Amino acid sequence: MIMFGRPQPERAEDQWKHQLARFARDNQQELAALSWGLFLERGESEDTLGIDLHPTPHFVYCPRKAIEELNQRVENHIQEILGIVDAHQPEKEVLIIGIGNDQIKLIQFEPEPAPPACFEQLGKDVNILLEQLEQRLCQHLEP
Repeated sequence: MIMFGRPQPERAEDQWKHQLARFARDNQQELAALSWGLFLERGESEDTLGIDLHPTPHFVYCPRKAIEELNQRVENHIQEILGIVDAHQPEKEVLIIGIGNDQIKLIQFEPEPAPPACFEQLGKDVNILLEQLEQRLCQHLEP
């Protein structure tokens, strides 16, 4: 029986996506600063910033080649993600791939101010930003 007008109950295995989106919304400036700081450290790279939820939430790099291989394994169902990765403009936007429960979630936003200004305003070392954000991430994603 299909019920109209009532939201479907959220599947427990999908809750992490909403929690991750809330984390990104609540930490836009810091994520933008981290994203820009890592870009400055690595220069032009084909790696995309990611958040892996297992075994505990932590930041990782997602190599383009790994995303391409995953796309092939899932019969091109994530082809759009490759296009977004290719069009990513680190000086204007933040792009993060969330990885959890055998699924991925793309987080993309344009912070105000832009990532370089966020990095400059916060004035924190990339390692300190990583540590602080991973702590917050673990708090946001507690069951």
